[in-house]
Amino acid sequence: MADHNDLGNEGELRAQAYLREKGYKILKTNWVSGKLELDIVAEKDNILVIVEVKTRSTDTFEHPEEAITLKKIRNLVNAAHDYIFKFDWQGDTRFDVISVIPKGQIFRIDHIEDAFMPPL
Repeated sequence: MADHNDLGNEGELRAQAYLREKGYKILKTNWVSGKLELDIVAEKDNILVIVEVKTRSTDTFEHPEEAITLKKIRNLVNAAHDYIFKFDWQGDTRFDVISVIPKGQIFRIDHIEDAFMPPL
């Protein structure tokens, strides 16, 4: 497996651990609907939380959450819609972004709640 895939997988594992520590219940990871994927689907306080995880080896050029384009947002919203329909979710939903950047043996984790609203 390529190094960037290893880093991405490690970032997602760190994000999941972070969310669990904060009281989130992880419902699904890497949930796929057609060609769309949700990194983490979690629940906290009766809110469905769709989490996009962005892991980078450095934030020198672009902070990880800056990599979330309008197209990516649309894909996340469409995948979330599929998830909500499939599992008959009846509550509120929000979209979060977690960026993970390694700093030696430690990982810096930034969690942005309500990172964006679904486009109309």
